[in-house]
Amino acid sequence: MDKSSLLEILEDWNFWKKEMETGVERTDYVEKCLRFLKTNVIVGVIGVRRSGKSYIMRQAIRKLIERGTDRKDVLMVNFEDRRFADYHPKLLDEVYDTYLEVLKPGRSHFVILDEVQNVPEWERWVRTMHELGKAKIVVSGSSSKLLSGELATVLTGRHLDILVSPLSFKEFLRFKNIEIRNQVDIVASKVKIKTAFNEYVEFGGFPEVVLSEDKKQLLLTYFDDILTKDIERRYKLKETEKLRALTRFYFTNISNTITFNSIRKFLSTSTNTIEKFSSYLEEANILFFVKRFSFKVKEQEKAARKVYATDIGLANAVGFKSSQNIGKIAENIVAAEIKRRATTSGEEVYYWQDYQKKEVDFVVKKGLKIRQLIQVSWDISEYKTKEREIKALHKASRELKCNNLLVITGGYEAEEAFAGKKISFLPLWKWVMT
Repeated sequence: MDKSSLLEILEDWNFWKKEMETGVERTDYVEKCLRFLKTNVIVGVIGVRRSGKSYIMRQAIRKLIERGTDRKDVLMVNFEDRRFADYHPKLLDEVYDTYLEVLKPGRSHFVILDEVQNVPEWERWVRTMHELGKAKIVVSGSSSKLLSGELATVLTGRHLDILVSPLSFKEFLRFKNIEIRNQVDIVASKVKIKTAFNEYVEFGGFPEVVLSEDKKQLLLTYFDDILTKDIERRYKLKETEKLRALTRFYFTNISNTITFNSIRKFLSTSTNTIEKFSSYLEEANILFFVKRFSFKVKEQEKAARKVYATDIGLANAVGFKSSQNIGKIAENIVAAEIKRRATTSGEEVYYWQDYQKKEVDFVVKKGLKIRQLIQVSWDISEYKTKEREIKALHKASRELKCNNLLVITGGYEAEEAFAGKKISFLPLWKWVMT
């Protein structure tokens, strides 16, 4: 591309001559990005498409400028811009040379490359820039393989990653202009919070969806974009209908245990194809799997896994839904929140099941210690239901030597003793705000 065309694109994505729309600040991600940039590493920002990565990077740029960085010392390039007609290995050199020639940045400057996986051999360019100390670099992409695979191969130990998820419920409330600073605010705004939570349960936390009127149509568009751009084109798939059928199957069966072999019959294809497609979906961050807890790694790998959607709104829009699956939806929301928190806490999550099929939904582990056992039970008004859930929790507690026991419910809140152990009961809408 000629320099004038490149400059026109770059000016549209940067703060050089104008203010850019930055949306509602997602402070935790922004501060983590700025903290990582102080170290001598490449910062990787990954997450499902439309989860807000670009806005988070713009918010980080705005913070840099507010804290004294010259506007011209930050270059952001969005490689999803359709005006980049041809993605070739020299494109990054052309973009960077144009930036240096026209903006003449200072020696210490920042280069932020959004959806960089579209450019062939981008890893080599980034590695060279990093090794020569020419700029502080941030790269972003929708595929988790971006960092676990391509970048990690050439930059072992030289990058720090930020996994961006759709909005947590606390972030969702900020997007809805509901300010919660303490317990008094929770009590005062209880009706508003519960109304907002019902919307969150239905439509999830993609930022644009939260602010949109036509939520379901936007979610269906996201579904198509994620599968088309992040999987089908990336891996040049021919069996696209089978991929979509598999995704719809997973979204219909959220919070259920699955095996690739059992799905094989449903799709009339090989187990290898199911496993391969499932890994693509996980790489695209559209869903994730939770393994059964065992002290033996081999047993973890062989056991059935539970499947969860990264965003419950996407699962609701795409999967087959009935009024009976509110318990599964609640469990999925808990799974996604635990996974979100684990990116900061370093915790691992599993489910537990014994030979009698007694089950505990979540085993939260940190290091060698089981930190918490969580059961999700939407309606425990029936004695048999409550007894079943508590007995499973109690047995797991004895087996795993963990006394931090929680049952997340649709509305029941209490603390009860059972066979010498204390069990807390907390409504889901309150738990997601803790």
